[in-house]
Amino acid sequence: MKAMILAAGKGTRVRPITYTIPKPMIPILQKPVMEFLLELLRQHGFDQIMVNVSHLASEIESYFRDGQRFGVQIAYSFEGRIEDGELVGEAIGSAGGMRRIQDFSPFFDDTFVVLCGDALIDLDLTAAVKWHKAKGAIATVIMRSVPREEVSSYGIVVTDDTGRVKAFQEKPAVEAALSTNISTGIYIFEPEVLDYIPSGQQYDIGSQLFPKLVEIGAPFYGLVMDFQWVDIGKVPDYWHAIRGVLSREIKNVEIPGHEVAPGIYTGLNVAVNWDKVDITGPVYIGGMTRIEDGAKIIGPAMIGPNCWICSGATVDNSVIFDYSRLGPGVRLVDKLVFGRYCVDKNGATIDVQAAALDWLITDARHPQPSQPPLEHRAIVELLGNGN
Repeated sequence: MKAMILAAGKGTRVRPITYTIPKPMIPILQKPVMEFLLELLRQHGFDQIMVNVSHLASEIESYFRDGQRFGVQIAYSFEGRIEDGELVGEAIGSAGGMRRIQDFSPFFDDTFVVLCGDALIDLDLTAAVKWHKAKGAIATVIMRSVPREEVSSYGIVVTDDTGRVKAFQEKPAVEAALSTNISTGIYIFEPEVLDYIPSGQQYDIGSQLFPKLVEIGAPFYGLVMDFQWVDIGKVPDYWHAIRGVLSREIKNVEIPGHEVAPGIYTGLNVAVNWDKVDITGPVYIGGMTRIEDGAKIIGPAMIGPNCWICSGATVDNSVIFDYSRLGPGVRLVDKLVFGRYCVDKNGATIDVQAAALDWLITDARHPQPSQPPLEHRAIVELLGNGN
């Protein structure tokens, strides 16, 4: 069976991570989000998969290639152009991407599934497709019910008693919401739906195709299902996903490495004197990372591979990407460190290089930076106030 993964977006709400990593490649403890989606598709018999790519397309293509090692077949549809020898991404919308593939050569010839490439899910796709077919639907959007106080963060789907979609509300006020069912970015389509997507122009599934289907009275349905759905659309979402995996709240995602003590997992060859550090799980420490004596790590926390945590540094409820060096005495509370950027749990970002704070956080591959004057040491608390 055939499926499509939407992977062309820039992921602006997940910056700074998506400056260098496309959203589908964001790692959940060293494993890209999109790899989990491939495993789910294969499990339910979807083994022919199209992926539309644009922003940092080569990162996705070079990792997944033709899909052999994942037990599926993958092909890519690049959206963009070449300018001065460089690939320039120009995404044409989720529906536009579907139509572009079909215009190239008719690929979608039977019921197919479309998934956004930025969520962890454990949906029973087999049951969803069966329901879709039983309804005689041309399109089905998979929904989840959320508490009413959360509706303003999502696109709301309004259905009648039979499940037929009647209307949409984009992030309505709580008092104005006509439903508590949200779209999860998981869709089931018949090939005929492509007839309603114009060729050669930008076109979106949620904001353009779906309203069109409602307008013409097409057999378009919404199905509420109870399943794990961990969206990684924003930096705080990613934070919660890592915490959820480490705390075992998220199913079907194994913590990699070796459990050296209860709740403490490491990759290969971590350099640490366990009796001279203070580590409270759940914590994951990537391979070839150095933890100096006197460091303190309080979980849930993830420290990527090839990092260097200096003596006296504290990592508390934080996520640190690979090749990061935390200087002596740095106190990192509720933060995400990605390269030269330090992000708090609300998404506010500090460029430590531009702020001349690279003696606090720097690339572990660089020579050890000199310490700042004593009167500047107080700025350590800037990164650790937990606000």
